[in-house]
Amino acid sequence: MPEPISLGTVQPAGGVPLIFENAEAGRANTYFASEGGLKERLPQSVLRLALPLPDHSELDVVRHFTALSQRTFSIDSGFYPLGSCTMKYNPRVNDAMANLPGFRELHPLVPDEMAQGALALMYDLERLLSNIFGMAAFSLNPAAGAHAELAALLIAKAYFRDKGEGARRTTVIVPDTAHGTNPASAAMVGYRVLSLRSDARGRVGVDDLAKVLGADTAVCMMTNPNTLGLFEDHIAEIAAAVHAAGGLMYYDGANANALMGNARPGDMGFDLMHLNTHKTFSIPHGGGGAGHGPIGVAAHLAKYLPTPVVIKEQDVYRLEFDRPDTIGAMRSFWSNFAHAVRALTYIRANGVEGLGRISQLAVLNANYVRVKVRDVLQTPYDEPCRHEFVASAQELKRETGVRALDIAKALLDRGFHAPTMYFPLLVPECLMIEPTETESKATLDAFIDALRDIVEQARREPEPVLQSPRRTPVRRIDETRAARQPDLRWSPSPSA
Repeated sequence: MPEPISLGTVQPAGGVPLIFENAEAGRANTYFASEGGLKERLPQSVLRLALPLPDHSELDVVRHFTALSQRTFSIDSGFYPLGSCTMKYNPRVNDAMANLPGFRELHPLVPDEMAQGALALMYDLERLLSNIFGMAAFSLNPAAGAHAELAALLIAKAYFRDKGEGARRTTVIVPDTAHGTNPASAAMVGYRVLSLRSDARGRVGVDDLAKVLGADTAVCMMTNPNTLGLFEDHIAEIAAAVHAAGGLMYYDGANANALMGNARPGDMGFDLMHLNTHKTFSIPHGGGGAGHGPIGVAAHLAKYLPTPVVIKEQDVYRLEFDRPDTIGAMRSFWSNFAHAVRALTYIRANGVEGLGRISQLAVLNANYVRVKVRDVLQTPYDEPCRHEFVASAQELKRETGVRALDIAKALLDRGFHAPTMYFPLLVPECLMIEPTETESKATLDAFIDALRDIVEQARREPEPVLQSPRRTPVRRIDETRAARQPDLRWSPSPSA
């Protein structure tokens, strides 16, 4: 078996005690004189009477949390092939631009005349996104992709209300290959969700769609390429059918990394769309951090966009709030502005041709990995994919007992983050793999070798795979119990 890739200088599980457990009374640094305590310096309303913080020096605290951070897997430390999540390298120039003092220190409530640079940036980004993706207008207001889905469906509600069709347009069609948040977003605004099964090719069948279209159809939500990594090659016919029924087409931009610069959702017939700039445009995400979900619309829906909208009058930019038909603001302030800076930097650095090249390389890398592993793992849709593909461990599980979950955990032992598991649901024992365009051939080859080695180990002697991971700081846990009985709060033992 190949030597596992080093995970860094981390200690075994249990090697780092909780910060509460290694404290010593009187150990904390005293930077400020104790004369005149906090009660004399701060108002009573902000004082906390009981705060059981452990006694540590500042150096102890810094070293403790630095050690914990070194255990965390990140795109800066290793390959992160999460399908649909597009965990690709975040160029440091993007962060440098977002940290320019004029952007970083700008208060969101300054008058428009004192924020002309920021407003110009937002305006330019909206226009560039409109051009790249073929929409009439964009709003940067939503805070993330699912938030933008919600905004799009609120726009659809407003549109049908104004047409006098709100009472009967009650159904949103969501294919089983669409992005996972679509049904929840539709349900949140009161739509009935109709799940549409994909055909044998892993795509939406035009005839199957026609059977469910009707006077109640409001929106058809699609991800293209879909979550199987397959391009919906009948998309023009699908859009025409939905429009003929009086419905709207919604494009989930989670997989836009596969087509930007090469194809445009607006040209495919979509009326609404969102982008995850924290995926497509290389903005850091994960761990619950800030997202960014611009929403784009066709011309007949532009008046409903969230406010405020940046407008340009001669050479002056301002935020416009007075839009009678708007669905209103989706969040406080104007957007996750630092992410808008990063996204515009990425676009400017690559140019339109460069964005097209990025998508082409993402597709190339995914197909390279797919072809290299298809003889050891099933690839249910064995045809050229786009930016990601799905593999299945169903056969392996039947023969050896090793599941997709076990493969994912064994990959951790070899220094790779796990792919997306068990999604989409229509593929049993699914592994959804997205290498992105930023990984080198050497990294892809190492990942391929690791996958092949795990499968060969499973066929030869499955027990070590079933016990994985064995070399990570945290060993295999009871995942059901961890989900149902999370223990997230420390309390002293009764004997303490």
